Amino acid sequence: MDPGPMDLSGPKGLAAYAIARTLKDRGFIVYFAGGCVRDHLMSQTPRDFDIATTATPEEVEKIFRRTIPVGKQFGVMIVIENEISFEVATFRCEGGYQDGRHPTHVSFTQPEEDARRRDFTVNGMFYDPFEKKVIDFVGGIEDLPKKILRAIGEPSKRFEEDKLRLLRAIRFASTLGFEIEEKTWKAILRKAPEIHAVSPERIREELVKIFTRSGAARGMVLLSESGLMKEVLPEVEAMRGVKQPEQFHPEGDVFEHTRLLLEHLHPPVSTVLAFSALFHDIGKPQTSAIRKGRLTFYEHSEAGVKIARQIMQRLRFSNEEIDGVCEFVGNHMKFMDVQKMRKGKLKQFISRPLFEQEMELHRVDCTASHGMLDNLSFLKEKLKEYEHEELKPRALLNGNDLIEMGVKPGPLMKPILEEAYELQLEGTLKNREEAVAWARQKIGK
Repeated sequence: MDPGPMDLSGPKGLAAYAIARTLKDRGFIVYFAGGCVRDHLMSQTPRDFDIATTATPEEVEKIFRRTIPVGKQFGVMIVIENEISFEVATFRCEGGYQDGRHPTHVSFTQPEEDARRRDFTVNGMFYDPFEKKVIDFVGGIEDLPKKILRAIGEPSKRFEEDKLRLLRAIRFASTLGFEIEEKTWKAILRKAPEIHAVSPERIREELVKIFTRSGAARGMVLLSESGLMKEVLPEVEAMRGVKQPEQFHPEGDVFEHTRLLLEHLHPPVSTVLAFSALFHDIGKPQTSAIRKGRLTFYEHSEAGVKIARQIMQRLRFSNEEIDGVCEFVGNHMKFMDVQKMRKGKLKQFISRPLFEQEMELHRVDCTASHGMLDNLSFLKEKLKEYEHEELKPRALLNGNDLIEMGVKPGPLMKPILEEAYELQLEGTLKNREEAVAWARQKIGK
């Protein structure tokens, strides 16, 4: 496995090399580390460059003009070169992992010992940018072409040091398409309940990477089979075994349907779209019932909105992401009715800011079940038909107008204003005078 010299021609590569050159000229050992080496050996252009060196954080601070001491006590500094940030870490060994995430102390060491405290063999290699060669102390070069994800050294010890590695194992296996080595997998099964030692924010970050990138469907299965799903997303695990009507869902239960949704998405996808796909039917276990001999899930969208909001708040997603996912989940069944909608209602439905992503959710929802895409085709035609129209014009009528007509401020105003706006979108009310006249007549009745 020799892809030749690492590609350092891009802005990041050139800036990373400049930092390495500066450190080497000062007499320090300096290598690129981790994911960029793995990507290079897989004949992919490295996206990010982590730099490892014998220089201490204090020495790094003195050498470079712009630094940020993000983890100085652990030997990690951020160096900014050409407006690009790089993590520069001192070769180190760690000890005393009392919180399952951070070492209580570190000591600075040489590259070989540093490599042995890293997570997986394919992430534990170094690259010398001056000799243009890979340095492998942990067997990564052997595991990479076999597509094996193997913990460095004793798996249980690696996971005990940092419980987040449990989720990282699932992420790397799913996004890279690797198999998890047997001892490593067994350690994950044993350690899965200990994931709660990790903060919700860090768990969220790994889940976002799993579900927005390639291999998301496999990531979902691995999370479930490892026992991690029932720890971090028990509401998703609850979809296993929840049956669905065969005429609409020949693919199987709610879990399998959701897995297929993720399989049909085209990554990379947004966080909102990925988690909408994951949560769109999360209300079904709670609403499953037999009525008049039929299996039903009445109001599962509404139940799903509440559950999705609870999960995302628990995992500290942003309010914008939570609101987006809840809107997608709450609206996903409305796509069944688009051909029956009045013109004004339809225009409002398709003019929402993330509607194209909602259509993608509808596409994969149908593709993963009955396969009928007639509503999608109808919406695409309507989007073309309306492409030169103003779909969100300023309303001809507002609350102040109704107050002047004698309507008391309160809930009675909303349905009048909504109906007026729909009629405006349909072209029935063409100007303010017509809208006011219509409202007076409505109020009079």
